[in-house]
Amino acid sequence: MTALQIVFFIVAVVTIFAGLMAVTVGNLVHAALWLILSLFGVALSFGLLSAGFLAVAQVIVYIGAIAILIIFAIMLTRRVATDIGSQINSGWPWAAVIAFVLCGGLIWMLREWPGFSTLPPQMSARADSLSMLGMALVSPNAYVIPFEVASVLLLAALIGAIIIAWERK
Repeated sequence: MTALQIVFFIVAVVTIFAGLMAVTVGNLVHAALWLILSLFGVALSFGLLSAGFLAVAQVIVYIGAIAILIIFAIMLTRRVATDIGSQINSGWPWAAVIAFVLCGGLIWMLREWPGFSTLPPQMSARADSLSMLGMALVSPNAYVIPFEVASVLLLAALIGAIIIAWERK
């Protein structure tokens, strides 16, 4: 096992642990901070896989925009949404069992897939993967619609948080 693989596994374990903490911790602000650590672990994974553009996009879009928007929404609605009980759902053991079964099924299915053990073909030196990704992001037949829907959803969430936190006279 190479040093890069060891670092990748450490980053993967920290990312999974941070994601688990994000959904199990009782304090919403702490959950948002664990989410930021989990998203940063995903960015590190992209960096380790030599996908620098996706790593930077992960940091800018998810950590820099979405996670900070979540923290602002928590801060704006803190007065309105007071803690009245446990934040953990009583059915979490069932959700954990189902998640482990689905994860096991996915691992089994991927191991049976013939492409799991083969390496992808090398791209030619002339292929500009960044420009192809850019074209896919702005193409109406590719990813522009999901990005626009996500931006409208985030804007609606921010406006809703402001309306909830607005003091009425």
